[in-house]
Amino acid sequence: MSKSISGFSKLSKNNKIDWIVETYFHNKENAKNIITQYWNTNEKLQQLHDEFIENTITNYYLPLGVAPNFVINDKIYTIPMAIEESSVVAAASKAAKFWQDKGGFKAKVLSTTKIGHVHFMYDGDFETLNSFFQTNKSIFIEDAKPITKNMEARGGGILDIELKDKSYALDNYFQLHATFETLDAMGANFINSCLEQFATTLKRLAAEDESISSIEVVMSILSNYVPDCLVRAEVSCKVSELSDNPNIPGEEFANKFIQAVKIAEVEPFRAVTHNKGIMNGIDAVVLATGNDFRAVEAGIHAYASRTGKYRSLTHAKIKDGVFTFWIEIPLALGTVGGLTGLHPLVKLGLELLHQPSSKELMQIVAVAGLAQNFAALRSLTTTGIQQGHMKMHLMNILNQFEANTKEKETLISHFKTNPVSHSAVYEALNALRIETK
Repeated sequence: MSKSISGFSKLSKNNKIDWIVETYFHNKENAKNIITQYWNTNEKLQQLHDEFIENTITNYYLPLGVAPNFVINDKIYTIPMAIEESSVVAAASKAAKFWQDKGGFKAKVLSTTKIGHVHFMYDGDFETLNSFFQTNKSIFIEDAKPITKNMEARGGGILDIELKDKSYALDNYFQLHATFETLDAMGANFINSCLEQFATTLKRLAAEDESISSIEVVMSILSNYVPDCLVRAEVSCKVSELSDNPNIPGEEFANKFIQAVKIAEVEPFRAVTHNKGIMNGIDAVVLATGNDFRAVEAGIHAYASRTGKYRSLTHAKIKDGVFTFWIEIPLALGTVGGLTGLHPLVKLGLELLHQPSSKELMQIVAVAGLAQNFAALRSLTTTGIQQGHMKMHLMNILNQFEANTKEKETLISHFKTNPVSHSAVYEALNALRIETK
């Protein structure tokens, strides 16, 4: 029977584990062994991991793979990818190899502005509020100087603050809408600190001004929707060079590929899965470089819905005999601060990428998403997605059935020429075990 506990966070890690094991598991010894076997034997490294979050009991591992042969703006990269899904790294690597001798990927950052808000309620006249804001705008920026000093010295800081009337959507609702440049930092802590200072200044100034009726600050927080922090990546080649399958002419491949993209542009059911495949590549690199993949996901999916309908993030066209495939997405990433300076594998991943600036990392991440989508659409419009995916998934199925090394070797060979499915692997493994008894 589960039970509540008081003061759990104050327990030692071992005592936390003992309580969990005693409360929730029938096989207590097995549960404790599983939890503790994922501890790092390096005590200093384990302590570092323990202190990333609260109530840590163990480490949760994900495979860290690499996708080589990416040519981005004429520079060669091997991209780190942390992900559990089969075929993602293989697909990205295959796409990188395909485009390597066709000029590679081209990428550029279009803008780097990030956004935050002070959300507040005000039941007075807007013109009075606007006059108050315009009169005091410089004070908001001045009061934040102790926070912005170091960022400004590096070339970043507060770009602007605007008063936004949102009372048409919610009675008495207004915003201080602030924009920021945070350079190589993702900037969440910097932005939130500035916003909280704006809120403090707003309350102080409002209390001193008799013309302003009561202002109630609701909250101050950055936005993970960054439509003005944009990056574009693309590939292109002559249509005649597009297909490496002698049975599929380049023009036929290109036309079918473009139709697949257009379907995702108009059909939300397809667009969600289409974009999920893009995020396989994006999230894997974002995670491997110590960035916040949840924030990236939320912002990108909001961007995909900016027209009022959820649509494809990628686009394709043929013009003058040249096929072009591209993606344009919002990305707020950092290469300094947070886990980037703490997690040893994150530091290794950034070094693998030639210590990129945040702009360079934006380009790399966008390229990973585009490559992933190209590989998926290429499979979907030719051989079908399952042929390659299930072959990559074969090892997971064999491990699920606890196949030994010899059985894996035999069945990997068998399924080179046979369709892979869960039931087919089960039957083949059973037949092999009967045969070898």
